[in-house]
Amino acid sequence: MEMVLTLIAGLYGRASLPRLASTIAGTLGIGCEPIWLAAGEACDLVLDTAGQGQVAGQVPGQVEQMARALIDGAGIDVLVQPATGRRKRLLVADLEATIIENEMLEELAEPIGLRPQVAAITRRAMNGEIDFAAALEARVALLRGMEARWLEDAAARIRLTSGARALVATMRRGGAATALVSGGFAVFADPVAAELGFDRVIANRLELEQGRITGIVHAPIVTGETKREALLALAAELGLAPAETIAVGDGANDLPMLAAAGIGIAYRPKPRVAEVARWRLDHADLTGLLYAQGYRKEEIVG
Repeated sequence: MEMVLTLIAGLYGRASLPRLASTIAGTLGIGCEPIWLAAGEACDLVLDTAGQGQVAGQVPGQVEQMARALIDGAGIDVLVQPATGRRKRLLVADLEATIIENEMLEELAEPIGLRPQVAAITRRAMNGEIDFAAALEARVALLRGMEARWLEDAAARIRLTSGARALVATMRRGGAATALVSGGFAVFADPVAAELGFDRVIANRLELEQGRITGIVHAPIVTGETKREALLALAAELGLAPAETIAVGDGANDLPMLAAAGIGIAYRPKPRVAEVARWRLDHADLTGLLYAQGYRKEEIVG
């Protein structure tokens, strides 16, 4: 099987990338030169696992481990996948700590002094230590009685993740459908989706009554299984195989959809997620998802 090993440098790994790409190619017995997707930032190395050399007979995960050992802590991400079918036709993305930098319940809890308590629950839930739905209900319960006007204040502090706008715009220009599937709330997801151009939004709904947060989440709650089902349902609706999809997220509740996607990339993942996810980006911004699909820098919008 012909595979492609993609090296994507974060800001602090770019100076080392050309040298390390050559080192990896030489050590793994890759005869061809790197194919540069973005000069000094991202490149492909084409592997023939049926041929000779270090990669002969190796599975993609083993090749990744070999490359990471050669990188030795430099700020460079490594992804190995089949060379065919890289460009996906459906993007499904998590919202918080993925498309945006924020965790919105923490932002909402800030003005009432409850951010540390909410953040502690968020951290445990995203690392898979406690049930996501129970953690969501516990965090929202802490906000009971809060004036709804604080929702707008929190939304004003949303920070888009670097590369988010380019990721969505480039995939849409390439004909892909895009969906934002969040375990957070539609009050935050909807305006972000509208700004970036996502085609679909699936998110939780926060109950409000007489201008205040009641502390209740409307059923059904969007969980990790909901995200997986949404990816598969959207793919089926579009006539796509799961292999034609790409998903991205950071938390434990994203793992089911990451596993179901053709390529599921954990973005700056929580420790437990980093251990489990097949692919991950620790250093690059969200344009790394485009390089993973073989897009060249000149093809990226924005």
